[in-house]
Amino acid sequence: MTDPLIAADKTSAHILVVDDDASIRKVFKKGIQQAGYRCTVAANARQGLAELDKHPIDLVISDINMPGMNGIELGRIVHDRYDADLVIMTGYGEDFTYEAIMEIGASDFIRKPVTLSEFTARLRRVLAERRTRRERNAVLKQLEINLDRYRRAMNGIVHAMSLATEMRDPYTAGHQHRVATLAVAIAEKLGLADDKITGLKMVSDIHDLGKLIVPVEILCKPGRLTDLEYALIQTHAKAGYDILKTIEFPWPLAQMVLQHHERLDGSGYPNGLKGDAILFETRILSVADVMETMANHRPYRPALGIETAVAELQQHRDRLYDGDVVDACVAVVSDPSFDLTETRAASQAAILSALSHDA
Repeated sequence: MTDPLIAADKTSAHILVVDDDASIRKVFKKGIQQAGYRCTVAANARQGLAELDKHPIDLVISDINMPGMNGIELGRIVHDRYDADLVIMTGYGEDFTYEAIMEIGASDFIRKPVTLSEFTARLRRVLAERRTRRERNAVLKQLEINLDRYRRAMNGIVHAMSLATEMRDPYTAGHQHRVATLAVAIAEKLGLADDKITGLKMVSDIHDLGKLIVPVEILCKPGRLTDLEYALIQTHAKAGYDILKTIEFPWPLAQMVLQHHERLDGSGYPNGLKGDAILFETRILSVADVMETMANHRPYRPALGIETAVAELQQHRDRLYDGDVVDACVAVVSDPSFDLTETRAASQAAILSALSHDA
């Protein structure tokens, strides 16, 4: 069978003529060979299928009315099993419509009688279209390969960033991964498009990237933070934005990182954004971040638990947090099968596994 990425051209195209009339087979074979193509002939559909099994055929030209299997039946088999274009020949008065012929995937049909010059001109057009289609498919396949490489490289970079951030903070390692898991579950509950969910997962995995600039002793401080220390912690949203802003992701990851501590009423930071000025994906990330942070242990306090986190979100529903997102989050964490307390080791194992898979 012909490789679909190799274009058939004038010197390599192999044409199969299937017709029960020996005189027609002889004339067409001579005309095809004079036009510079290779030609094989068959007296019926069964012989034609045998030739298709023996040779890589680029184009099948078949009469309709033949003993045994007719040309329409042969055409269906050619379309389903072989990498060959199809041209159907019909005689005047035959009871076959153009639509029926096109439905079996025919590239053209020829009414007999036909002059040899018209016949060869039709073949050249079909073969030229076949060559163009194959060249286009080859380009598309290479683009898909390159896109897959880009996607794997991008995922690898993001996972590496996530791991680097979480390994600096032994008390909260796993936080970003847990937030990503919750954010994706909320987004799925809300019916967010798959592409947007992909971007949301990616940004959730690195939303605290800016904490790389915060001293470890502040991140791990067991007691209450001073105002100065808290102000330094707050710079992580802008720092994360600055790291990501020059990278051309398919999603506005830098903006989402910048906004993940903004609140609907404008009381958040760093820019005091309100309402619709906050991206919807960021509203999901913010709710997931608050839920995970309150539900799990932090250096300065023990875990508050899911019930306390739910009460916080519901109390400030539609004021600080998007109401629909809060409802979806509560529904997710209320499911006994959902675990928001994944261990640090499990989180790092998941990230390392993703890194290994993307490599």
